Amino acid sequence: MMKHAWDSYQRYAWGSNELRPVSKQGHSSNLFGSIKGATIVDALDTLYIMEMFEEFDVATDWVEKNLDFSVNAEVSVFEVNIRFVGGLLSAYYLSGKEVFRRKAVELGEKLLPAFKTPTGIPWALLNLKSGVGRNWPWASGGSSILAEYGTLHLEFMHLSKLSGNPEFAQKVMNIRKVLNRLDKPQGLYPNYLNPNSGQWGQHHVSVGGLGDSFYEYLLKAWLMSDKTDEEGKNMYYDALQAIETNLMRKSSSGLTYIAEWKGGLLEHKMGHLTCFAGGMIALGADGAPDDKTGHQMEEAAEIARTCHESYARTALKLGPEAFRFDGGVEAIATRQNEKYFILRPEVIETYMYMWRFTHDPKYRDWGWEAVQALEQHCRVEGGYSGVRDVYASSPNHDDVQQSFYLAETLKYLYLLFSDDDHLPFEHWVFNTEAHPLPVIRKEIKDRPNEVE
Repeated sequence: MMKHAWDSYQRYAWGSNELRPVSKQGHSSNLFGSIKGATIVDALDTLYIMEMFEEFDVATDWVEKNLDFSVNAEVSVFEVNIRFVGGLLSAYYLSGKEVFRRKAVELGEKLLPAFKTPTGIPWALLNLKSGVGRNWPWASGGSSILAEYGTLHLEFMHLSKLSGNPEFAQKVMNIRKVLNRLDKPQGLYPNYLNPNSGQWGQHHVSVGGLGDSFYEYLLKAWLMSDKTDEEGKNMYYDALQAIETNLMRKSSSGLTYIAEWKGGLLEHKMGHLTCFAGGMIALGADGAPDDKTGHQMEEAAEIARTCHESYARTALKLGPEAFRFDGGVEAIATRQNEKYFILRPEVIETYMYMWRFTHDPKYRDWGWEAVQALEQHCRVEGGYSGVRDVYASSPNHDDVQQSFYLAETLKYLYLLFSDDDHLPFEHWVFNTEAHPLPVIRKEIKDRPNEVE
């Protein structure tokens, strides 16, 4: 599958950000401004992990000669960080090639002006040439978005480590200071925060889009710090407790889901993006306080089951973008604009974590169902395409092969069917784009000096 996706990209869209597999041409999303090669950088570590070294060398050569960040264009700080910075860091740690470290640090430095706000909460959009930032015009009252400013931590800690420049780490630690000073409604983190006033925007809370990876990065910051980042750990378990109390619900037939919270009212809807939470909760269960490990593993398994149901209840056996639990409906999309599937990884990501922690064969069975559905409905002659309606009997392709399909979906599938010692969790933490970053081992400073 990786070979088909990569070869097609190389053949029809080389150097573009993404491939249009039906029309067999390049495609560029406005998220990356005029930076090129998103699929190449996103796929580097997957190629390496799958031992596709010839392809990896061709990709490396492209990065060396063509990856250019001196563009006069506005980019999404979040997307460029998780895909480009994350992809380059991972490629460096796996292969040891200096070009990746150099490019990662160069790009990191270009992102620093995003933090020039009164609070230090970064802008969502940044012109890489002028260093001028702004927020999405649709975001509540000019706010920055929780999942965007909360998903820089892992990469920026590594940028400080690899560059010797403490500024990267300082910027992301300051974000926590701002958050810790604020009152959290019911212990929850709203999705919107104004970077000028340092106050929350609308009280919307979600573990799906706009919120998701913030929670993931609190837990992973602690794991990546060799379990020394107590602040990250405490913030994660406190947030999870608030999510459990306020957002987790059971449907009438017993499916556990995570609803969205709008100013105190629940919307009984769960996004495909929220399905990563099964894997996250499983990953954090071991470090949970007060013997809650078993409880959290059960919760993770329940979420995995619900997300599997969202796939099983469609015609194509692929999950919709969002599904609902209301009006007698369970785990089904009821709105036309929620029925699409864009090759997203989150459900498979949860299967992979659940397999690693439980070795229950059903997770591999479910992963294999997804493989068969992808092959049957998303594979086209020119690559892999998303589909517009998972409930339709035959697929209507959207003609985009997302870069995260190669970075995440195919990598998580590969790891689901690999041995546990292939990228073991005690050594590696995955960023939210599935780029593995090594645990930063604590320095052994407390040994008495031998001479003394």
